[in-house]
Amino acid sequence: MLALFAVLPAAAGAEQSVTFGDYTIHYSAFSTELLQPEIAKTYQITRSRGRALLNVSVLKKLMGTTGKPVRAAVKATATTLSAQLRTIEMRELNDNGAVYYVGEFPVSDEETLKFRLDVTPEGGSEAYIATFDQQFFAE
Repeated sequence: MLALFAVLPAAAGAEQSVTFGDYTIHYSAFSTELLQPEIAKTYQITRSRGRALLNVSVLKKLMGTTGKPVRAAVKATATTLSAQLRTIEMRELNDNGAVYYVGEFPVSDEETLKFRLDVTPEGGSEAYIATFDQQFFAE
């Protein structure tokens, strides 16, 4: 079921990624209203136009595959255009070897947030930083 959860942002055209050496960090942010009700219930995510979900996964390059999911320390913040900083509490979800980090947060209609992800793959000493902007529509 988690695989369906991961596909949703890509289908919505919102998935992005960045590669650092042997690791690729995939990330997306979208309205929780887009989640199927059963998926939201299973992972205790509140579906609402006024709530968004940040979804992060880390893959290690592995020859002949699309990559191996790895655990990581993931810290996330979002800054509004008026410079208000929000810390997004991330939690780990595991499903048959797949590892995702998700965090919920409130959004306003037409709000643009600037995200910063600090990602340290398990066993690594270096944090990789990914940044992106996302506008949300809550009405």
